[in-house]
Amino acid sequence: MCGIVGLLDPQQNIPDRSVALAGMTAALRHRGPDDSGLWTDADSGLGLGHRRLSILDLSSHGHQPMKSPSGRYFISYNGEVYNFEALREELEKKGFRFNGGSDTEVILAAVEAWGLRDAVCRFVGMFAFALWDRKTRRLSLVRDRLGIKPLYFAESSGFMAFASELKALQLLPGLSLEVDRGALALLLTYNYIPAPHTIYRRVHKLEPGHIVEFGIENGRLAQTYDGAYWSARQVAQDGQRNPLESSPEELIDIVESALLDAVKSRMVADVPLGAFLSGGIDSSTVVAMMQAQSGRPVKTFTIGFTEKDYNEAVAAKAVAAHLKTDHTELYVTPAEAREVIPRLPTLYDEPFSDSSQIPTFLVSELARKSVTVALSGDGGDELFCGYNRYSWGRRLWKALKWWPVGARIMLAKIIHRLPPERWNEILKPAMAVVPGQYRVALPGDKLHKLAKALNFTTPGDLYRSVISVSANPLDMVTGAERISTALDGWQSESTQHEFTEEMMYFDLVTYLPDDILVKVDRASMGASLEARVPILDHRIVELAWRLPMHVKLRNGHGKWILRQILSRYVPDALFERPKTGFGVPIGTWLRGPLRDWAEDLLRPDRLQQEGYFNPSQVGKLWRDHLSGQRNWEHNLWSILMFQAWLEDSSNLSTEEVTNTPARWDQSA
Repeated sequence: MCGIVGLLDPQQNIPDRSVALAGMTAALRHRGPDDSGLWTDADSGLGLGHRRLSILDLSSHGHQPMKSPSGRYFISYNGEVYNFEALREELEKKGFRFNGGSDTEVILAAVEAWGLRDAVCRFVGMFAFALWDRKTRRLSLVRDRLGIKPLYFAESSGFMAFASELKALQLLPGLSLEVDRGALALLLTYNYIPAPHTIYRRVHKLEPGHIVEFGIENGRLAQTYDGAYWSARQVAQDGQRNPLESSPEELIDIVESALLDAVKSRMVADVPLGAFLSGGIDSSTVVAMMQAQSGRPVKTFTIGFTEKDYNEAVAAKAVAAHLKTDHTELYVTPAEAREVIPRLPTLYDEPFSDSSQIPTFLVSELARKSVTVALSGDGGDELFCGYNRYSWGRRLWKALKWWPVGARIMLAKIIHRLPPERWNEILKPAMAVVPGQYRVALPGDKLHKLAKALNFTTPGDLYRSVISVSANPLDMVTGAERISTALDGWQSESTQHEFTEEMMYFDLVTYLPDDILVKVDRASMGASLEARVPILDHRIVELAWRLPMHVKLRNGHGKWILRQILSRYVPDALFERPKTGFGVPIGTWLRGPLRDWAEDLLRPDRLQQEGYFNPSQVGKLWRDHLSGQRNWEHNLWSILMFQAWLEDSSNLSTEEVTNTPARWDQSA
């Protein structure tokens, strides 16, 4: 796992280009503390930088940027191609020879043998890389199919630049960075900024499964290609058109075999390896399969909290004991968790406000003390129908079509009269006696989500309402204009099954890469830890879309097929419980120990001077939250994360990052 940066500046617009490249590379040293490299093609104005976290082939043979056997291609690469050994054997039969044991060499040889697009389609893994073709003078940026690894790029005044994280681009002289107020409104809506947008205008996230290409034409920079080599929409449509017609028992065997293979391939490393374990279905399945294929106890890691509603450590410990893993748990006090907050703007690089970012970093930091690689269970919810909204959303949509709009609005007002915390108290006795499939954690939060959804008349509007945090972000952000996202592409209008599958699809292409995977990548790399996500092997994704809905969602229970698989390794009693999130009590902290910090960032005079938020709107949110009448924690956390990021980015300089030496390879 690594950090990559680069420039393509054919007209020499950037002064001291070598110094700028070195500073950008050094800014990502947390992503690669083991080695650093720089390479330039002076005639083209091309520069590549690399920071290395050594995982495979710890020798200098894995040093990057790396050139291909013929010398035609140079690469700066972040990620892992898990099937590199099979590809290597195939390439050796074609006459290719390899100096070391890294997958980087295999990638370059594959491009020479088959061309870039065909080679990428053969790769199984997570990756983001830049490939320079010295013959055609073209730079290609490539991102993996699911968006596991990040890649940003920008164009400005005749040059372009790219990096694994925005902080490297922020250091580049000559790159004009202006806050995109429309993107800020998206942050308030979803707690993240959907691709291809970023917090800055003219800076983009490369979308998952895409290649973008820049060339030099008549001495000037030109974008020559932008397209997808893999389409999640096409995968979903193909899967639904060609469903597997096997019995449930046969399907369980098929999925188990595929998961075992995906897990096994991600256990290959030349450094210590372990796994995150929450005690939920996804992480427990991954750990169970690791342990079944390991000759020694797998190292597992869990963060616990004293707040009962947020603590998963007890369940994780029980699963670990049954599987006989080498388990480490750390109970974190609220004060220790809050100590992470000042680091969030730097860790997450652009404003990001999923508050589970805090425990995700803490468990990454804990794991890094013992291992360099950790497997994670992310992806199970989106692929196997795990989120509660997949179950109740379809029932709600069926009911909404028959309710008069006036009755729905009245019910929403009744629900909003009490804050979620009060509803949690009222409904707690009922949750203790209702059947398991209808039991939910924090029912008050679910009720408030229901209230938001009651005003809508199309399934697309209902879904966007359920996943939205703020209903009026354009009123909150001054000067913001609405910008479109993938979420505007809702297609289904009819059956309940289509509604469920559309929700799963949009979560797969928005919430998963732009929230969940951003959270895991930045938290793990902030601790110099590589996180691998076996459930998101693209072959598993393709398989999951061919499964009939009845093996995903059954009797109100999502992830039915994963539950059947896990029960082969772990007793049902250890994982059959209401679904909980991986979070912290931000709302309570904002009324208590974080109040002074928040009030300073939300001062009306400060907001007025900065000019991004409407002070009166923000002030009302804050007062309502402090009173306890409403829980605006998610809305406020987005605003606070932007404010903290704004403060942090204004203090960014090159002084401390340019002192880290890098190895300069011979320039062309």
